[in-house]
Amino acid sequence: MSSFGGSSSVASGGGKRLEYGRTHVVRPKGAHKATIVWLHGLGDNGASWSQLLETLPLPNIKWICPTAPTRPVAVFGGFPSTAWFDVADLSEDASDDVEGLDASAAHVANLLSTEPADIKLGVGGFSMGAATALYSATCYAHGKYGNGNPYPVNLSVSVGLSGWLPCARYLKNKIESSQEAAQKASSIPLLLCHGKADDVVLYKHEEMDEVCKWLTANLAISSSSSA
Repeated sequence: MSSFGGSSSVASGGGKRLEYGRTHVVRPKGAHKATIVWLHGLGDNGASWSQLLETLPLPNIKWICPTAPTRPVAVFGGFPSTAWFDVADLSEDASDDVEGLDASAAHVANLLSTEPADIKLGVGGFSMGAATALYSATCYAHGKYGNGNPYPVNLSVSVGLSGWLPCARYLKNKIESSQEAAQKASSIPLLLCHGKADDVVLYKHEEMDEVCKWLTANLAISSSSSA
């Protein structure tokens, strides 16, 4: 396992530059067939997840575990924390920090951009990291970030554990307005897992009827519940 310092930064809403933290890399123990960027949850860091991922029996996967910038987070009353984007609450009616989401999705794409051409690429995460991973997958399907800039990476898989779907109010129209985007969305293998005992990200936000029906139809997944 290796690590390196943050190499990019993002402007916060107040114009301050926010530096990404240290990135930890878990090298494949066998033939390198896939690379997955794995994103931690709110207040966590890449080191803790890299230690867990190193123990998994997945010898052909290279894991890249970056650390989010430390920024003021509205849900903590403005107290600084590592966060991929700002968030005021975890309801479907909360305003979305598209600037922060775009910046973190671009950071993920940058980490994947130097991987070999024959390697499958993916993004996954836990909690806020899962939200960022799912947002990255929608950027891939749409071909653009939320700000309209082109998304440069060809994703093969996305995984979200105990997360939610940012920008859900706009996602349906973005994908359905483009036949190419709908086809790309349906081609992404997508694993979503969420426990009913989660008291941080409420289960109802993962199981909103309109979101689940749309995901099932457009991403070719089946609905299931996890204990």
